[in-house]
Parts: sequence; structure tokens; C-alpha cells
Amino acid sequence: MAAPRCCVLWRVCGRGWWRATGHCRLPGCHRSWPWATLGTRSLSQEKRAAETHFGFETVSEGEKGSKVYQVFENVAKKYDLMNDMMSLGIHRAWKDLLIRKMHPLPGTQLLDMAGGTGDIAFRFLSYVQAQHQRRQRRQLRTQQNLSWEEIAKKYQNEEDSLGGSLATVCDINREMLKVGKQKALDQGHTAGLAWVLGDAEELPFDDDSFDVYTIAFGIRNVTHIDQALQEAHRVLKPGGRFLCLEFGQVNDPLISRLYDLYSFQVIPVIGEVIAGDWKSYQYLVESIRKFPNQEDFKDMIEDAGFQRVTYENLTTGIVAIHSGFKL
Repeated sequence: MAAPRCCVLWRVCGRGWWRATGHCRLPGCHRSWPWATLGTRSLSQEKRAAETHFGFETVSEGEKGSKVYQVFENVAKKYDLMNDMMSLGIHRAWKDLLIRKMHPLPGTQLLDMAGGTGDIAFRFLSYVQAQHQRRQRRQLRTQQNLSWEEIAKKYQNEEDSLGGSLATVCDINREMLKVGKQKALDQGHTAGLAWVLGDAEELPFDDDSFDVYTIAFGIRNVTHIDQALQEAHRVLKPGGRFLCLEFGQVNDPLISRLYDLYSFQVIPVIGEVIAGDWKSYQYLVESIRKFPNQEDFKDMIEDAGFQRVTYENLTTGIVAIHSGFKL
């Protein structure tokens, strides 16, 4: 996938969005683009000139990057609606399970890769905020001698309802980030968010920057999956966790046949009716079939350096949550 050679960061600041194009004040980000040096890594690193797949079509690696970019630029405005329509809303439960499996605590630093529309980041912030509030209540219960005025004042003085947590949403597609930023404003997420334009294969962050790296339904669109996994490992802190929610291989023959029928005969039609785009959703269906099965992807995660790698099948293996640790 072709990588943009500059990064743009938006961060919540008061009621507006703070935008930085030359210098970045986000912890873990390199201070300048596109001239920053990623340790020993070079942003001008040349992509391997070889063929790959774009769905069932064989294309050059450079061509795949531009084609995938165009797909998500086309579907960005209808992306969330189409997720609901295609999965009958089940994707929401899958994402909730991902967050519960993560079980983030206040102070957790999250990188959500390919997270443009913010679904994972918003769930993360809501979960952390609830955890922080529970911690506050437990602390207050241990201080039985406080008056109601003192308790009220304690809540009023609480400036950071997230306990220092930050969700950094990184995506290669500007339109997806644009949709995510608008959703954040609409849903009242005014703190704990940063938005970064970047490539999963060449992340614009320092080593050992994040506690958790998530990527939901995005890694199969990356041209070099192995390189993206290595980058995930690089930017995680020691002890950090990699979590990937991705489509898998259905092992039950009957369910597999029904799933294929629905995928190839229904989903592109829904894409045409709702989003006016048959081809993009035909590609998305084909890309699922080209993605490695759960065991093969587990091996790839281990090859990138992760340990204690596991996966949990959801909905008979239609999707799986993959987990690994940087130890």
C-alpha cells in the first residue's frame, strides 16, 4: 500500500480541532514530517516491486495501494451504515467484545490503526471513563468521614475523566478520518482523542509508544501484512498488547455455503442500493476470501515477534479476535 509521505494530526482542543502539519506535540509522534527519521527506518523505503491481489484481481503492489485508497474514499460517508446493513448490526457486538477483551484501565495509551470512523476509539474512551468513575466511587467509599459538600467538590475538581488515557486514531485515508472527527463531535467525545494520517506499514510514531495496538477489519487491506505487524510490534511498549478483529474462515460446511451465498449475492447489491457502489463491496467480499485463515494469521503474528498469541472465533469463525503480547 502506498504510504503518504507526510502526516497530519488533529487533536481535540477545547471546542475545536487542533491541526498540526509540520510539528507534532502528541506523545509518541515524530516531531516533524516528512523529514523525520524513524530510528533506523527510512520513510523513503522503497516498496517491493511485485504482484499482489486486489480481491480476486492480480495487480502490482503500488496499484493495490491506490485502489484500496479509492475504495475507502468512495465508501467513507456510508461506511458505518453499510457495516450495520451487511452484518445486521452484529459488528457492534464484535467490537464490544474486543474492548472487553482489552479491558483497558485509566491511563492506557491506545493506537487504533485503520480506525478512521472511530468505532473502536469511542468504545475505548467510554469503557475507560466508566472504569475511572468506578475507581472514584471506590475511593470515596473508603472516606466515610467526608461531608456531601466535600464529595461534591471532589467530583467538581476532577479535570480528567479518562485518567490520562489517550486514543490515537491512525488511518491512511483522509475521508475516513474526516468522518470520524465529525462523529466524535456529534457524539460528544471532546477529550482523549488524536487523529493521525499514516500508513500501517510505516507508522509515524517512536518505538515503545503505546500500551495497546488495535486494528479492526483493516489489516487485510494492507499490501504487506508482515510489515504492518512488525510496525505494530515496534510501536508497542514492552508488555503491550496487539489486538486484531478480522474476518476469518468458517469451518462449518453448511454455514460456509450460506455465508458465501450471502457475501457474493447480497452484500454487493446492498452496496449498490445504499452506497451506490457495487465494485467496492465486491472487493471487500473478495478480500475476506483472500485473507489467511486463523491459524496462518496466528503464525504471521508470531513471526512478527509477538508472544502468547491466541485467537477467539466469534459467530462460528466469521470473525476472530487475535491477541498477542510484546514481551
